[in-house]
Amino acid sequence: MPSEQARVHPVVQMLIDFTAGAAGGVACVVSGQPFDTIKVKMQTFPAMYRGFFDCSVKTYQQEGMYGLYQGTTPALLANIAENAVLFACYGFCQQLVRQLFGLGNIVELSDLHRAIAGSFSSVFSSMVLCPTELVKCRMQALHEMKVTGQTALSQRSSTWTVMKAIFQSEGPLGFFQGLTSTWLREVPGYFFFFGGYEVSRSFFLQAGQSKEELGALPVTVSGGIGGAAFWLAVYPIDSVKSRIQVLSMAGRQNGFLLSFLHILRTEGVMALYCGLMPTVIRALPSNGALFLAYEMTQKKLTSLSERTT
Repeated sequence: MPSEQARVHPVVQMLIDFTAGAAGGVACVVSGQPFDTIKVKMQTFPAMYRGFFDCSVKTYQQEGMYGLYQGTTPALLANIAENAVLFACYGFCQQLVRQLFGLGNIVELSDLHRAIAGSFSSVFSSMVLCPTELVKCRMQALHEMKVTGQTALSQRSSTWTVMKAIFQSEGPLGFFQGLTSTWLREVPGYFFFFGGYEVSRSFFLQAGQSKEELGALPVTVSGGIGGAAFWLAVYPIDSVKSRIQVLSMAGRQNGFLLSFLHILRTEGVMALYCGLMPTVIRALPSNGALFLAYEMTQKKLTSLSERTT
């Protein structure tokens, strides 16, 4: 991981991690966007669909392939911004955790320590993720919002049209609808995300081998496990967040706790898990691709940096 590259200046290493994180974000979206679209639709309008397959078929019949890739532009912006900031802050947060636990060197950090550092990093990445994910979620559920008469926007509205509508009706702070829910999801979620990734990498290690020597397959599998662990741990929180961000198009929504209790009272606990299957299916290849792209880019850029210094 970046923190173990001691020969590179810390500022340069942060820029490398920022770039590598952005590359990972692109790989994540390209490999899993249709599954994410189905997830958001099922979370926001669970009564409309009988399951993953039903939602996928209806989306394709009603909106075509365009419907499955609706929101790709803001999804790219969201994932690039989130992962660039997340991984850029990850090295700094590892240093912070090292000091908190009184360790002498970053290499002494255990998998648990790295999981805590990843959780800390998500506090910063959530700030750039929330506005872009808000636009993405609204675009993905435009068809359902239009059908239920809760928006005047066209089903094929562009990213700019959706952004302009948010700014005009809710002002700049409107882009941060669901920020509390995002923090509630990200902070514990990234503990399991980085924890699952690091523990899985440790499992693949041979005697005398370091994690940086692992090949593409172990890294990809470990990334997929980390992604699945993230969603299995925090999926109900994400369901509430999606509802708040999408339904706020029709008017201001209650906060996280009231929205959570309202769903439990009116729809039951299973409504909070609607769309979990496509999410976990998507998490395996998309997060595997994210970590593989990150590790490969990070190693290449670090190698180039070392050669020029």
